[in-house]
Amino acid sequence: MSKTIIISNRLPLQIKLEDNEINVSPSVGGLATGMKSVHEEGDSLWIGWSGLAEEDLNDETREKVQKEIEKNKCAMVPLTENEVDHFYYGFSNKTLWPLFHYFMEYTTFENENWECYKEVNKKFADVVLEHAEDGDTIWVHDYQLLLLPGYIKEKKPDTSIGFFLHIPFPSFEVFRTFPWREEVLRGMLGSDLIGFHTYDYERHFLSSARRLLHLDTNFNEISYDDRIIKIDSFPMGIDFKKFYNAALNHENEELEKSDIQKRLDEHLHSSDDCKLILSIDRLDYTKGIPNRIKAFEYFLEKYPEYQQKVRLVMLAVPSRSNVPQYQLLKRETDELVGRINGKFSTVSWTPIWYFYRSLPFENLIDLYTSCDVAMITPVRDGMNLVAKEYVATRVHQDGVLVLSEMAGAAKEMNEALLINPNNFEGIAQTLKQALEMPKEEQKTRISLMQERLERYSVEKWAEEFFTALNSTKQVRNTLVSKKLNNNLTTKILEQYSTAKKRLVFLDYDGTLVGFKNNPLDASPDEELYNLLDTLYAQPNTDVVIISGRDKETFTKWYGDKPYTMITEHGVWLKEKDSDWSALENVKKDWMPKLRPILETFVDRTPGTFIEEKNFSLAWHFRKVDPELANLRSVELKTVLNSLIANHHLSVLEGNKVIEIKSGNVNKGRAASRMLVRDDYDFVFAIGDDWTDEYMFRDLPETAVTVKVGLQKTSAKYFVQNTQEVRTLLKKFTEAEILEVQTNS
Repeated sequence: MSKTIIISNRLPLQIKLEDNEINVSPSVGGLATGMKSVHEEGDSLWIGWSGLAEEDLNDETREKVQKEIEKNKCAMVPLTENEVDHFYYGFSNKTLWPLFHYFMEYTTFENENWECYKEVNKKFADVVLEHAEDGDTIWVHDYQLLLLPGYIKEKKPDTSIGFFLHIPFPSFEVFRTFPWREEVLRGMLGSDLIGFHTYDYERHFLSSARRLLHLDTNFNEISYDDRIIKIDSFPMGIDFKKFYNAALNHENEELEKSDIQKRLDEHLHSSDDCKLILSIDRLDYTKGIPNRIKAFEYFLEKYPEYQQKVRLVMLAVPSRSNVPQYQLLKRETDELVGRINGKFSTVSWTPIWYFYRSLPFENLIDLYTSCDVAMITPVRDGMNLVAKEYVATRVHQDGVLVLSEMAGAAKEMNEALLINPNNFEGIAQTLKQALEMPKEEQKTRISLMQERLERYSVEKWAEEFFTALNSTKQVRNTLVSKKLNNNLTTKILEQYSTAKKRLVFLDYDGTLVGFKNNPLDASPDEELYNLLDTLYAQPNTDVVIISGRDKETFTKWYGDKPYTMITEHGVWLKEKDSDWSALENVKKDWMPKLRPILETFVDRTPGTFIEEKNFSLAWHFRKVDPELANLRSVELKTVLNSLIANHHLSVLEGNKVIEIKSGNVNKGRAASRMLVRDDYDFVFAIGDDWTDEYMFRDLPETAVTVKVGLQKTSAKYFVQNTQEVRTLLKKFTEAEILEVQTNS
């Protein structure tokens, strides 16, 4: 029976070691909460680091920790202090974290950290592979394990792997500065489903995959190796009921109030128009805390009537205090709070209450339920669950959320007052709007957000991700074609060997040879000449190279060869011991009229060029940035289709090329004409792009049709690349041709 394996940097357990005694308690937080139901129900396993370095354990305590972890359906990845230092504090938090949050000035690229990051990801893979079996479902989490999906897929290709990134994925212009960008992308592409919080992060990832790995993308799908990988957005929710019910319970007058609640009440009851503004974050430079404090100072200066009435309650939770940037941030925050309090304070009023500590859940509820406004203004944040938690606790549907548009949560919470965290003027005006907002408007905004948060909870988030991951298992069935494995190849070779008369159609570019930036560089090599000669020499075998190339180029390359050639998608035919002849009656008087249009696109799109054939014009864009190429190709197709209507012309879109040609010329028509020349009982066709689809569709049902590359196709089978094409054709040449007896 297949199982579910969850993998994160840390296990969902708090493990403490004191005097050789082990104390284990469940972790609290978004991921641990979100995956709780998945982990507890059914056959599942959670893999991660225990939080204890190997140097902290001896044989006895290691065994105790192992037993406690196993009790909780978990497995441990052992890490040394050196690995934690270079993998976690080094590469994860000094390279990936700042880079992905657009803090390039804090980003370091240390090769020693990168090497350790790879080794630790391999360590995680080793533990996963010890427990994983074919058919298992694996869900990998976050930026510490970007390489892990690739390592697992390499060893266990039949496992279903999902990956979710809990931080932003940066734009291409930022990500391209990363020295190990290709390796990280390939690691992530070991997944079958890659999830992000927002569509923006999804879009950035697709752009980087296209532009750095030159992969084909179709909407939110990437063709990679022999798989199609789905990229999608799943905004993470919270345990809505937990926070809502805790807020309801908080109103129970019989409960003893905490010291924090008493202090909050003191301020709120000091006058009728006193208000509290809440700020809660980890002390991290991505959260924009200094900017928030300065914006509050600007607010007090611009609207002095709010002095002695409004107080900012700021909770900064310690985070990565051993990292220099965080130490500087702590010092700056302390100095700013001290300066502003010194500047504005009176005997009875301090503008900022500042807490640098972690608070228990009950005290968080005190803050959430008491503050009239929540000011959550990160300069960059993957999601930000604090904003959602605040809204969930507003049981009277009052309160106002001021939220940075740079937080992933802003994409869902349009009813919040969205601000630019760098615009102090805008923040000050928005704070004033929040403090003066009528109760009715507060209720409208909060109620809409609460409905959404309750509906799309953290459990729903996990459920939807798993549903999408399971659906990727059926994607292969929608492609029609099957991977040409050893068993299928053996059956095809049997048909080939026993056939009385064979017809083999071979596309050229992208099939027999790989693509080159300049098509003229794709001339045949010696191996290909020998392969085609051997194939042609087999008895009762007709070989046809069918291509979009012009006849002059093929004359140069194959003019002394006996096999049949069809060029320009079916315009020209050359057979053994004969000259080129036209298969179609086509015209070229249209070419001078359309060439200036293509020249305009060449001028506007550096790296493109025009190839003029006898009866067609081709605009090549293989050397162009994929984003620009996509934009220009769509534009060109729109222009051409509007011009060629009623002119008996057609537009063909090949692999990084758009071609205009005369009439209904296509490879399907040409292949059909060859088919009726003899009584063929084995027909084979192979090609890589949309121009070959005509051939696949027009050949008889009994034909063996093969697509090069994993794409939606009419072909029955697919192979991965040109090397696999040559390997298959070589097997044809080595096949033992059997004499077939026929009844007289």
